[in-house]
Amino acid sequence: MSLPVLAQDLVDADLGDVEMLVEYQLPLTSLRADVVLAGRHPVSQAVSYVVVELKQWTSAGIVDGDPELCVPAGPPGRVVLNPIAQVRRYCEFLIDFVGRLQDLPDAVTGVAYLHNAAEANVSSLHDLPADASGQLFTATNRGAFLDFLRGRVAPYHSAADQLLSSKVGPSKQLMAVAAEEIKNRESFVLLDDQQVAYRLVLNAVRRSEQADHKEVIIVVGGPGSGKSVIALSVLGELYRNGYAAMHATGSKSFTTTMRKVAGKGTTRVQKLFQYFNSFMNAGRNDLKVLVCDEAHRIRETSNNRYTPAAKRSTKPQVEELIDAARVPVFLLDEHQVVRPGELGTVAQIEAVAKAKNLTVRHVDLNGQFRCGGSRKYEEWVLNLLGLNEESTPIDWKSDDRFELRVADSPEEFEAFLQSKADQGYKARMTAGFCWPWSDANPQSGLVDDVVIGDWRRPWNVKGDRGINGAPPSQLWATDPAGFGQIGCIYTAQGFEYDWNGVIFGPDMVWRGDGWITDRMASEDSVVARADGPDYDRLIRNTYKVLLTRGMVGTVLYSTDPETREKLRELVGN
Repeated sequence: MSLPVLAQDLVDADLGDVEMLVEYQLPLTSLRADVVLAGRHPVSQAVSYVVVELKQWTSAGIVDGDPELCVPAGPPGRVVLNPIAQVRRYCEFLIDFVGRLQDLPDAVTGVAYLHNAAEANVSSLHDLPADASGQLFTATNRGAFLDFLRGRVAPYHSAADQLLSSKVGPSKQLMAVAAEEIKNRESFVLLDDQQVAYRLVLNAVRRSEQADHKEVIIVVGGPGSGKSVIALSVLGELYRNGYAAMHATGSKSFTTTMRKVAGKGTTRVQKLFQYFNSFMNAGRNDLKVLVCDEAHRIRETSNNRYTPAAKRSTKPQVEELIDAARVPVFLLDEHQVVRPGELGTVAQIEAVAKAKNLTVRHVDLNGQFRCGGSRKYEEWVLNLLGLNEESTPIDWKSDDRFELRVADSPEEFEAFLQSKADQGYKARMTAGFCWPWSDANPQSGLVDDVVIGDWRRPWNVKGDRGINGAPPSQLWATDPAGFGQIGCIYTAQGFEYDWNGVIFGPDMVWRGDGWITDRMASEDSVVARADGPDYDRLIRNTYKVLLTRGMVGTVLYSTDPETREKLRELVGN
């Protein structure tokens, strides 16, 4: 056990009164630092925090010649971050997001402590240079570790409370920093498996430079696990270094927003953002890297209704994407397949890659960065919708990282979200696709299609042009004028906002002891044509996407009284 070892070290260093925050959860994520020591700097007397990453490893070595990646002793093949890099990024993340620390960068330092390892057995980890935010100690140099602790932290019994009660700064949301990320510098701090995915892509690019080499990277993660952050970080790094790289999705809203925000009027940058069907005629390995974001939306082929018969292709779209680049990167969440014909799965990508004898590398993202970093809420949603194997709905246990409510009427639902918007939060209303979606009239404006009793509201704008102050569809989630219209799955998917409102329509209702999905209640003509089991899966996935857009909290409402009562029973007051 590591904690008793650290506790004894503190006692031996005469620091037994220093406060320890064990399993400290980093703000806005589900990731935890093993220990944060909280106290006062023995010289300056300012608050001082030491982030300690504890490892029970007996040996470890770097891989791929990359000092940021290593493999510890144990089952072969598990590539992880060098603990120096891991704790360094935890420190950077704290400084970025904890209000009290943003003006006190020198108050935080980080160490990795491999208390079971001899120095000779982990020597290559030191190929990564140490600094104040990241250094490494082993059993061999325990004395130096104790000296380090004495020089950084002394007892001060309000330091831990100050850290725990500090205001958490707003998340660096994807759209707000995309321009800086692409044009100038890395604006995101990537943690744990995010950084592993990032490094694996860059290492694959390096190998492709050195030899006739091609490999496929697959990154799997739930909503808010950082897939798009990784995509932008990779793209930004490659773009700044002159590599031929592009970003592609199957989402018009997401691609249009990336072009508008990240491009910021720069045509060259805007052209980096394309669609999956943009590569039908690409030459083999024309690109160095193709980053396929939201790869669960890959379709069977790139043909559409406008493709001339003479130019229609039978080549699978995933094969086109793999062929287009030396390093194709796929980021996906199989629970976000919401339309018939969306075929992007790990198994499909693997099958095509292996048929071409290509190396496939996997990264599973474990962190949760949406929903306030509340893994508990994400699991609650999966259980609610029966998307975990043999899962059933469970009671919501209050989580101070995320707020969940149930409204008794659409008026209460909207008023609550309006109150959050009035407080400066970004808030949005969404619903299942259970009402018709009329074309707006430039003179009279949007049509109030979503009707629940006396309450009426319009869907978001259908097209690419705003109507009477309402933003175009692709900007509904990011434009402040988006509040007041109801968003659907096609405008909400891929985006995030602080407060999230979800209306369950009659397409999915609770009866007795389970969910009933009703295709006759759907106004989505494409989804309603799916076979019974497929339709049921698509509707559950749709609500899963809608339910996981919020960063701070979510309020639920159902048009069906029995369903509303079930939600109230699960969520409580």
